This record gives sequence, structure tokens and C-alpha cells, in this order.
Amino acid sequence: MSDPVPGASPILPVVLAGGAGTRLWPLSREAHPKQLLALLGDQSMLEMSVARLDGIVTTHANRGLVVCADEHRFQVAKHLEASTREWQTIVEPVARNTAPALTLSALCATANGDDPVLVVMPADHAIDDVTAFEHAVQGAASLAQEGKIVALGIAPTRAETGYGYIETGVALESATGHRARALTRFVEKPAREAAEAFVACGRYWWNSGIFVVRASVWLAAIDSARPDIAQSCKTAWLRANAEGREWRPDAQSMGACPSDSIDYAVMERLAACGIEGAVVPLEAGWNDVGAWDAVWDILPKDEAGNVVRGDVLLANASGTYAHSEERLIACVGTTDLIVVETADAVLVADRQHAQEVKTIVGRIRKRERAEAAHHRKVQRPWGYYDSIDKGSRYQVKRIVVMPGATLSLQLHHHRSEHWIVVSGTARVTRGDETFTLTENQSTYVPIGVKHRLENPGRVPLEMIEVQCGSYLGEDDIVRFDDRYGRH
Repeated sequence: MSDPVPGASPILPVVLAGGAGTRLWPLSREAHPKQLLALLGDQSMLEMSVARLDGIVTTHANRGLVVCADEHRFQVAKHLEASTREWQTIVEPVARNTAPALTLSALCATANGDDPVLVVMPADHAIDDVTAFEHAVQGAASLAQEGKIVALGIAPTRAETGYGYIETGVALESATGHRARALTRFVEKPAREAAEAFVACGRYWWNSGIFVVRASVWLAAIDSARPDIAQSCKTAWLRANAEGREWRPDAQSMGACPSDSIDYAVMERLAACGIEGAVVPLEAGWNDVGAWDAVWDILPKDEAGNVVRGDVLLANASGTYAHSEERLIACVGTTDLIVVETADAVLVADRQHAQEVKTIVGRIRKRERAEAAHHRKVQRPWGYYDSIDKGSRYQVKRIVVMPGATLSLQLHHHRSEHWIVVSGTARVTRGDETFTLTENQSTYVPIGVKHRLENPGRVPLEMIEVQCGSYLGEDDIVRFDDRYGRH
């Protein structure tokens, strides 16, 4: 991208890393959503999004904002480590959709009297041509500098009912020579007939979900269109706590904030707000990676149109997407199928019905099954645990604690724990005593006794934990001290 225009507002990237990605179950779960998954290669969707923004030139400190859920903040921090930009994180106490997330970002951006142009994008989209993306952002930023709210639009290639559409108007003059059109209206996920008419007439573009707007302009727009959201966010920001690069809006204020998207809250009401909208074309190989058919569409295929990830064998298969995390998948004579295997669930779906996976997730939630929220392997700020086996009064876990990491000082009212060190070194606090365990050594923590596990070594600590008791839920943890701020 070329150098910024002298006198222009600085550009501040904003990455929205919330969302659950239910249509990509069983790989995507509430506790480990799609933005944290490496769906298209070796990098996660968040890492790809952040790297894409590293080429955006700013006129002041090389920083950016990421908005994420509280339970994902440690995972998000790991995914930001390779970026050349300095990222601040806004930790949402509750999910309230994209309009409050952007409002909190704008409040953060203007806290010191600045008024940057915000480049706002989801953390879970794919863009092939980064240079073309940077070019589109440059054109959008010049229009945003004039006070417009700019959306990046995609020329549709099919009548897609899973996307929002933007009706474009007259061509706009741009001082930088970029193509742009007036934004006439938004239409969210139309019916099939309407989508076909939109594509045929040529005036409608897909909404990429990427917006470019000056922080003060967004705050004025949300204040006019949704004063209830604006006020809740302002209160939450005034009562926010800051720790290092993390900002934590007030939980009570955010709990009272209505949930709404950028599209519904503001973009559909721009005329009433007295703010002009514009659309800049994004011709960069964009895909929102919203469901498994999109993943199949993006990835390279064999001569029969198959995509395989992991331990997969195919025979006479065509148009099949097969993804194995743990076990061998064998597909014989399959056509246009999606097969995704994890340690605790298997999805088999027709590619034409990929959007309906979210219906299954809804049923899993209704039955209060753990598979909607967690994988068998659960990430924690200190490492992870894998639930190997479970019965009515016992549970077996494989625990890995990273070097220098420490679990909370805690106790359990309903279970005892037996620890066996497989490799590495464990420092154990049990009641009033502290001692060290090494490979092939073990210990026992009775019910109701305070305890802590630490890894003082330089290699990961691997353990087997056997829990025994009348109740084995994760909510049977009373924490007394925790370096990660969990309660």
C-alpha cells in the first residue's frame, strides 16, 4: 500500500474475534470457535486476518484492536504473538454482536483525543489477494476521511441466500481514483427468488462484513440509530478496567446492552442518521468461510473434486470433503458429502445442506450436551487437558502443563484426585505441604483439601489424573488464587 495521505486521520485496524461458528461444528465449538482453527492451512483464521492487516500503513503508532470473548482471551493472545503490530484486546464479558463490539472499539480509539479511521473486519474470513485488499482499504479510507461509512462489497457470482446484500447507487468521485458507489440500502440474507433477482440486475453486491469508518462518525451514527446501545457501551467503557494490553468493559453495563449487528443497528438506518454510505468493490478472492461447503470450495481438490485433511482413504469418491482429527476415515462411493471427525463427534452431511449444521448444534445445546461447547481436549491458559474416559463416579484426564505455568490454588467438594507424572516435573501444593514429583511418581489429593499444580521445569509436564467422587463437573472448583484472573 502507498504511504498515507498527509493530514489524513491515522488508520486503526479492528478485528472482531467473537462468534461461535456453529455451522463449522464439530471442529468449531463455543470454547474453541472457527477463528481459532487452522481450517485452510497451517495458520488459524485469526492469524491469517492479523497477517493480512500487517501491510496496512498507519500514520502513528503501529497498533490495532482485537475484540474477543473473555473465555477466548488467552488463546487469542497466543494467536497474536507473530504479528508485527501491537495489539490491544477488548475483552467482552458477554457476547452482544458486532454493533456493541465496534462501539467499544471506537470509544477505545478516541479515549486519548484521537479520531482514527477504523478498518473493521471479522477474524474468520479468507482473502486470497492481500494486495488487492490493501488497495480497496486505501480507497475506502479516503472516503471515510470525508465522513462516510464505507462497506467493502463483493460482486456476486451466484444467488447466495446465506449472505447479506448491498444495493449500490451512483458512482462516486474519489480523490485517490478508486472506484466507489453510493450505498442505497442493505438486505440481510434474502430468500432464493430475491437473491436471484439481485444477481440478475447487477446493482447488488454481497456484504463482506468489512467496514471502514472514522471512530467519531461511528459514535455519532450509533448514538442516533441506537442510543440504547450507545449509552450502555459508554457506561461500560467509563467503568472499564485496564490491565496491560487488555481492556475489560464493565460486565453489568454490557449485560444490559442490547445485542445487534452493525448491519441492522446502523447500516440499514444511515439515511435517518444523516450519514452518507459508500461501497468500495473488493476484488480479492473473498470468502466468509461460513460453512463446510465454503471450506471445500476454497481448498485444492483432486481430479474427482475431493478434499481430504488428516488420515483419510477414498475409493470411488467425488466432490467429498473428509477431515480427520483422530481416527481413520474411509469413504467409499461417496458423492458431494462432508465428513468431519473429532475425538468426540462425527458429522456426515450433504454439501448442499451445509448451512443446516447449525440446526444440529441447536439440538445438542437443547439436550445440554457438552459437545456444543467443548472438545474432548480443552484448552486452558496453563496448557490443556484431554478427557480420556469417564464413568458415573470416575473420570480420567491427560493433563499437559506448559513450562512455568501454574494452575490455580483450589479445592473440590465432591471429588478426590490421583496424579501420576508421565514426563516432566511437577511442583505440588497440598494443604500445608509443598513437594516435587518426577516421572513415574504419584500423589493423592483428598476431597476438600486445597491444592495447586505447577510446572517449574523447561519442558511440558504431562500427567494422568484420575478423579473419583459423587460429582465430577468442572464447576466443582473453588479458586482461592489464580494468576489468570479466573473466578
